[in-house]
Amino acid sequence: MILSELLRGVSFDYCSASPDDDISGIADDSRSVRPGYMFVAVRGSSEDGHAYITPALAAGASCIVAEDIRIIPGDVSAVKVADSRKALIQLASNFFRIRPANMILIGVTGTNGKTTTAYLIESVIASAGFISGVIGTVNYRYPGKIVRGSNTTPDPIVLASLLRDMADTGVTHAVMEVSSHALDQRRVDGCPFRIAVFTNLSRDHLDYHDSMDSYFKAKTRLFQEFEYAGGLPPYAAINADDRRGKELIGMLEKSRRTGVESGIITFGLSEGCMVRPRSHSIGIEGIRALISTPACELEIESSLIGRFNLYNILAAVSACIAGGIDPVSIAAGIRKLKGVPGRLEKVETKLPAPVLIDYAHSPDALFNVLDTLRPLTSGRIITVFGCGGDRDKGKRPQMGAIAARMSDVVVITSDNPRTEEPLSIARRIEEGVVEAGMRPFNLCEPSGTQTSFSGSGYMMEIDRAAAIKKALGIAESGDIVLIAGKGHEDYQIIGGVKRHFDDREAVLAATGDIK
Repeated sequence: MILSELLRGVSFDYCSASPDDDISGIADDSRSVRPGYMFVAVRGSSEDGHAYITPALAAGASCIVAEDIRIIPGDVSAVKVADSRKALIQLASNFFRIRPANMILIGVTGTNGKTTTAYLIESVIASAGFISGVIGTVNYRYPGKIVRGSNTTPDPIVLASLLRDMADTGVTHAVMEVSSHALDQRRVDGCPFRIAVFTNLSRDHLDYHDSMDSYFKAKTRLFQEFEYAGGLPPYAAINADDRRGKELIGMLEKSRRTGVESGIITFGLSEGCMVRPRSHSIGIEGIRALISTPACELEIESSLIGRFNLYNILAAVSACIAGGIDPVSIAAGIRKLKGVPGRLEKVETKLPAPVLIDYAHSPDALFNVLDTLRPLTSGRIITVFGCGGDRDKGKRPQMGAIAARMSDVVVITSDNPRTEEPLSIARRIEEGVVEAGMRPFNLCEPSGTQTSFSGSGYMMEIDRAAAIKKALGIAESGDIVLIAGKGHEDYQIIGGVKRHFDDREAVLAATGDIK
């Protein structure tokens, strides 16, 4: 692409390059630069791309876009901008020729439920005969491609590339999980969302955001600060039972009237919600509901379990109604989705107790999962979990207290300690467990041999595989074992080193050892 086309819509103060210069690629990471690439130096929260201009030039960059061009050699093509992050978004959109009419883009944001809601919408889209693409926590997927991503929402260059490739492969509807980090860092500013979904907001990511208010403010950007597809009014599907959801509705009502015609659809269990169940039942076999919507009534059957999954279903129904999908396809799509990786995922074992893997890594998510499991067991709930390192430290005792109050046995272990000392993280969790009144127990076998334990209490085992093995070893008929925090992840980060680790594999390895 020639430079003049690439710079279309980009505000710049100075350009030493020829408008006819050919640019073969674009990168904001010097390690991704190839000969003929444009390198965009972006200032991040922990790294400054200006420090990597020299390595980018060494790798063959032919043009540099930066806020400070004084360090760029005089014989190198340079473009000076006031905001390189903002410029990057437009440059990526131009390079990959993203156009609003290419597909319907649906954004899903919230603390919990993004992944399951995205899976539900994807299933409905397929049932309606359309072609779907998904960008989210588990992976990025569309016809012929499944890509493991490092972030829930990728950076602008990867994102633009994905959307272009989806359009080229015939995707009609793309569903994107939109994280608060991505919104705050403006990674999705160039995305023409047609439908935006707000699932809920509860404590998480306070290592990044200063407060719950700033966390919420980041989420609201999806609904307030975008230029939408083709000039059409965007639809906002919002959980009206959530306190922050109500606040968001109030903010949007200042500029438009509530109603499908004006773009706001509320969902929840409360009487006033536009999409709500007139009746419902939730059990171990799944969810059954008669859902009232502005367009029709839907009879829904789902193999997903839990009250929180009923909310996810309502979110998906709201988004699909907004997207004009017919009721029959909505019901069929929800029925066809049998499960979501790492979300109350059952691991088949020979044990007398069911073993479930869940991604719950925030206080609210852990509460919801345990609240769902309690009426489903005649015995104990045995919970294995830890908290991530280099993340919100305040939630550790909170999650410990929730686990202790809602479980019978708690095994405190490591999640992804990253660069923190695993034991120090576990001790903070233990504070909450003890404060909730749970007492410690010991299996008493120095060799690690599994022994029986029929009571309640907590223990600490920093090694996650060993913790899982011990929890499974004490499980009895009627119990449920919940392994929480990592869900679909197949790695563990210890001491800053990423290594393979999969909770499901750890369960199967342990059950092979238990006699």
